[in-house]
Order: sequence, then structure tokens, then C-alpha cells
Amino acid sequence: MDRKEFLKKSAIAGAVAAIAPTALKASQEEKKVSTYEALMNKIGFNHIQKTEGDQTMKKIIHRAKTRGHANHGWLDTHHTFSFANYYNPERMNFGVLRVLNDDTVSAGRGFGTHPHDNMEIVSIPLEGDLEHKDSMGNTAVIKEGDVQVMSAGKGVFHSEFNKNSDSQVKFLQIWMFPNKMNVEPRYDQVSIRDVEKPDKFYQVLSPNKTDEGVWVHQDAWFNMANFSAGAEDTYTIKKTGNGAYLFVLKGKVEVEGETLENRDGMGIWDAKSITVKASEDAKVLLMDVPMSV
Repeated sequence: MDRKEFLKKSAIAGAVAAIAPTALKASQEEKKVSTYEALMNKIGFNHIQKTEGDQTMKKIIHRAKTRGHANHGWLDTHHTFSFANYYNPERMNFGVLRVLNDDTVSAGRGFGTHPHDNMEIVSIPLEGDLEHKDSMGNTAVIKEGDVQVMSAGKGVFHSEFNKNSDSQVKFLQIWMFPNKMNVEPRYDQVSIRDVEKPDKFYQVLSPNKTDEGVWVHQDAWFNMANFSAGAEDTYTIKKTGNGAYLFVLKGKVEVEGETLENRDGMGIWDAKSITVKASEDAKVLLMDVPMSV
């Protein structure tokens, strides 16, 4: 499969599979395909324009209220990037970061068995207990303080359900394009409670099997931070050509001259480091990812 077909298939078919109860109309599909053809030359940066020779820091902000939103009754979800019935050609991806969904699932409900392939899928629970089952034979429950990864590779089926019948579950669903196609599917989850550091970024994902956190088939590093009001930390980008996408899970922070509040997102590239200062108690996810697919 060539690069164009891979991106098109991942962005359209993959999103449809994840929300199985909701089908896109044929006219919407046709519109999306034609738009992808027009965008394909700059898909690595999407709406982020690259100026040759200009290496000054660049940034883009996605305010919480500008995200796509859908309430399916059992699922209340916000999409930072285009997904399922939410389509915005200006919001397709940030480098290899393709999906950032902020999901709330009702008690006892969830995503029925559905397929994925050639995508690195990361789940970060924020509240409650999420039960995972897949065609590799894995059954597991993840909760706040855990990170889960599934390399879909050449193909896998899985389901995700709220394990509890009396409370919601909230979690982030994150997809990245992999740097290797058709790998053997794999599943892993780890607790990150032991690596948490107050007022400092701590790693929860990397490309390396022996590092802290889970690992993925991509040159990406995820870090989280729990800041008290007034705390500050500087994060250094791991690899040349990578950018960083910050997502505020709660509170308010100052990032390179910008104020970000609860559920705001900000992408930064052509930078060597990023300084984050908490205006109030805050929790932040920082995703260090390649800017070219």
C-alpha cells in the first residue's frame, strides 16, 4: 500500500470503524476523498505551513470549545482532530498524531468489537475502569494511573467497555501513524504511578522497549506532568524534526507566551525546548511526535 492510500484509509475507514453505530453518508465520503487528494502534498503538516529556511518556533492553538463534539447517549466525545462525523480539513492531524479523542462512556456501555490496522493506539484513563478485550486473547482493565497501547499492525479486533454499572469512565483515545507497516499486533499496559514526579514532566511512552512507560512503533515520546500553582518545567524535544502537542487535562498553564486552560491543545514545532508554567494546579499531557508522516 503506498503512502497516499495508507493515509486515506487510516483517516477515513479507521474513524468509521471506531464508532461502529454511526455510519457516514456516501456523499460525505466522496467529499473527504477529493479533499484528501488536494491536501496530500502537505499532509505531514496538514494545516501547519512550513516555511523553508525559517526555523523560528511556530505554534498553533486548538481551544477546547473549537473541538468536534458528538453525544451518542452512551458516548459523549470531543475530537481535537477530524474523526467519524466530525470533519474539518484544517484539523486532520499534527504530524503523525492523527486522533485525540476525549471520551466519556456511560455506565455499563462501550465500543463493541471492531477492527483496526496499521495504527498505534494509546488509551489513557482519566476516571473509572475501562475493560479491554481483543482478538489476540487479551482481557484487561485499565484505570486512572495506567497507560495502554495496542499496535494494530496487520490487523486486530477489540472492544472497550465501561466495567462499572454505576459510574462513568473517562479516557483519552490517541492514534498515531506507525513508522512500520503490517507489524504483528501487540498489546501492553503499564502503571505509571511509580514514575510520577511532582512539578516535573515524567515519561509514559517512547519508541524504546526498555524505557519507562509503554513503547510504540514510532519515534514518539509522551510525558505527563502534575503541576502545583507556580511550578515550572522545561521539556527538551527528543529528536530533530519532531514537534510537541500539549493537551491540558485540568487547570491553567502558560506555554511560550500563551495561556492554555482545561482541554485546550497547542502544537509547537521548529523548537528545541518548551517551557510550561502552571498558573494554578494543573495536569498536562505532552506528545513529542514526528512532524512528517
